[in-house]
Amino acid sequence: MKFSILIANYNNGKFFETCYQSIIAQQYENWEAVILDDASTDNSLEIISELVKDDSRFKIFKNEKNSGVGITKSILIELATGEICGFVDPDDAVTPNALQSAVDVFKKDKNTVLTYSSFMKCDENLQPLEKFRSGMQVVNHDPYFFNCPVHIVHFVCFRKNIYEQTEKMNSEMRIAEDQDLYLKMYEKGKVKFIDEANYLYRTHSGGISQNENLPKSREYFAKVIFNAMKRRGLEKINGKKIPTEYSRPKEIYDLLEYQNSTSFRILKKLKILFQ
Repeated sequence: MKFSILIANYNNGKFFETCYQSIIAQQYENWEAVILDDASTDNSLEIISELVKDDSRFKIFKNEKNSGVGITKSILIELATGEICGFVDPDDAVTPNALQSAVDVFKKDKNTVLTYSSFMKCDENLQPLEKFRSGMQVVNHDPYFFNCPVHIVHFVCFRKNIYEQTEKMNSEMRIAEDQDLYLKMYEKGKVKFIDEANYLYRTHSGGISQNENLPKSREYFAKVIFNAMKRRGLEKINGKKIPTEYSRPKEIYDLLEYQNSTSFRILKKLKILFQ
């Protein structure tokens, strides 16, 4: 079972060596690393090319113009030749067992279409700060699951052949494109939580999710959730009518407010226990 590690790079060459070292240290050996540079304006390509030049498992591509993360990640999946895909940002890293843990689950259960683990939040030097606390198994086969609050984050891996049965990633998105992918995969089969912090997430001023785009993420995620509601043919949630057209984030998040109640959380835990 071949694993395709997908790396979308834009101006993160200065951080890539740590990412590279974590990839070549993987216990699981049947992998490729596909790197697509989104027309970086720094010397990323030179740095990355120099690091991987003697290793044929690394394949480097470049967008002719800056296209955004949605398009770049969509192309990366198309370029992948592995049965399993997983995104790793060039400024982050994965633990040595990350691929092996995921592959073990996919080999054991053919109905699992996506796996995800917890992650470790790190400082700019990739020194651990704290573990992500909300990582946990979610209820499977629930049309009212929208990953809100977020439980599925890093390290996410998925079957490429199942992805190709979906509407595929929304290439127009520049934020929340990953959540769009997760919900589409969720609709195709079982997702499985791996209770390990297999991803090292670097916090720094240049990170996409940490810069000026952060205030926009809530709106983009609301659009992802709305699209999932429509895709699943839902008309009401908890007795409230779903709008026919998307207008504002609050309208979507208000529909999911009931999922924060104590009774709902208890019921959710029971469903997870017995699924």
